[in-house]
Amino acid sequence: MSARHDPEDLIRLFNTLFERQYRCRLVRGGDEPLYLPAVASSDFHLLQFAHGYFASALHEVAHWCIAGPQRRLQVDFGYWYRPQRNQQQQREFERLEVKPQALESLFAEAAGFPFQVSIDNFAVQESEHRIRFAQQVAVTRQQWVERGLPARAQLFRDTLYRFYRK
Repeated sequence: MSARHDPEDLIRLFNTLFERQYRCRLVRGGDEPLYLPAVASSDFHLLQFAHGYFASALHEVAHWCIAGPQRRLQVDFGYWYRPQRNQQQQREFERLEVKPQALESLFAEAAGFPFQVSIDNFAVQESEHRIRFAQQVAVTRQQWVERGLPARAQLFRDTLYRFYRK
């Protein structure tokens, strides 16, 4: 991360855009990212990214931008996470991850930050597998470029572009 890509900037940009309307705050987290819905109507939903990493923040915001209203009421948007997955679990993980990673890549581009696709499974190291998933992410990314992004995602992307390209 360069000084130019300070996660505090992402926190400020996200919270300025979404805190009031969606009652959601982007915050630094610990070892693992986590989305925590508000417990009471006066509370805020918390979107925690891992270790204060810029890329983790972009990725978690991508998940949040895709999640519908019902998903945003569930811990981690109702998804499971297993660090080591068998082949079937890995396929399901990738099916669910292709859209967030495509969106993350668009956010990274807007911010002038490098993007790397992640299969997030140390048990799967074969390059063919990684290449295939990267191709799926690229196809999904292109579809969004052609068809348009979800509204919250477009707003965040535009904000990143204005902030980092000034």
